[in-house]
Amino acid sequence: MRCPYCAGDDTQVKDSRPTEDGTAIRRRRVCSVCGGRFTTFERVQLRELTVIKRSGRRVPFDRDKLVRSVQVALRKRPVDVEKVERMVSGIVRQLENLGEAEVASAQIGELLMEGLKGLDDVAYVRFASVYRNFREAKDFETVLGELSEAERKAER
Repeated sequence: MRCPYCAGDDTQVKDSRPTEDGTAIRRRRVCSVCGGRFTTFERVQLRELTVIKRSGRRVPFDRDKLVRSVQVALRKRPVDVEKVERMVSGIVRQLENLGEAEVASAQIGELLMEGLKGLDDVAYVRFASVYRNFREAKDFETVLGELSEAERKAER
């Protein structure tokens, strides 16, 4: 594993343990060149996924891009990092279990919206505003109404 600080090739694993949900191995590494410490995660990848964008373009699936989208939606929100990791791992597993090599970006967006709805309402609305391309205040009212309706059903 290459060091992210000095790009040295000689790094050593100092500690390995499974993540809380058991879907990955967390490894603490130390660079023997600069002494930098960093963490890596090793995950099972069932198949290579290709994302079909709205424009029809095909790009390789990037788990890190999914994580970044979630992090933007969750900025300054009190959500545990482990919960985010479990949600993202769950979405990736769902996509891999579809049995298809190609997945529409809209399908990924809907899975992400469902995950955020269960994680944090504010993050859900933030993501929805970008994903659904809100243009007016009524768009926010509609999503907030959906959330309120879902909460009422959950209370019954």
